[in-house]
Amino acid sequence: QVQLVESGGGLVQSGGSLRLSCAASGRIFSSYAMAWFRQAPGKGREFVAAITWSTNSTYYANSVKGRFTIARDNAKNTMYLQMNSLKPEDTAVYYCASGLFYSRDYSAFDYWGQGTQVTVSS
Repeated sequence: QVQLVESGGGLVQSGGSLRLSCAASGRIFSSYAMAWFRQAPGKGREFVAAITWSTNSTYYANSVKGRFTIARDNAKNTMYLQMNSLKPEDTAVYYCASGLFYSRDYSAFDYWGQGTQVTVSS
């Protein structure tokens, strides 16, 4: 079992920044991939970014590329999402996820956090 706890969400004006954190505990293996997904009201769960735990390869959705940065701290078993130049369309509940392989499909991930709300006002 892997437990994931997100933090760092909140209300920010358009153009502002936020940093989300995802603290992982439990059976954490170096081969695990970690990812951020988001879900806006009335919409499906959308891939945002992913990072592989062992090679540190990163992947981004086109909608956030150049604005968001995913990173991880192995010593702290924590993943981060630095979000800059935020837009109202970034408003959503953001979830961190853990799985054996990198994927942009949320169904490929086995473990999920509870989510943290990000609201960007115009």
